[in-house]
Amino acid sequence: EVQLQASGGGLVQPGGFLTLSCAGFGFTFDEYAIGWFRQAPGKEREGVSCISHSGMSTYYGNSVKGRFTVSRDDSKNTAYLQMTSLEPEDTAVYYCAADDGVLGRGCSKFPERVGMTNWGEGTLVTVSS
Repeated sequence: EVQLQASGGGLVQPGGFLTLSCAGFGFTFDEYAIGWFRQAPGKEREGVSCISHSGMSTYYGNSVKGRFTVSRDDSKNTAYLQMTSLEPEDTAVYYCAADDGVLGRGCSKFPERVGMTNWGEGTLVTVSS
């Protein structure tokens, strides 16, 4: 069973930085693409970033390009989202998700959620002074 656990959220001031982690359990982590999504109050869930199973390809939503960096450490079964120059508009619950592994779509549908069939609980990021 694919299980994902996002962590690292918290309160940060505008202009600050934060790194989120996504730990995977119960599956062969390096066979799965990992996506990061977020949902702000009253808004639809949006794609933030995606990293291919190999780590060779990364993708970003327009609103976070140049500020966020996605990475993965397969030896730790963990993916990361480094967030810098945070803005109040980045306030949201952040989720990590995984595709179907070797039969999955990878990041091909990013920033849509299509193909991301495994989801973890979210972690709240609040950007406020």
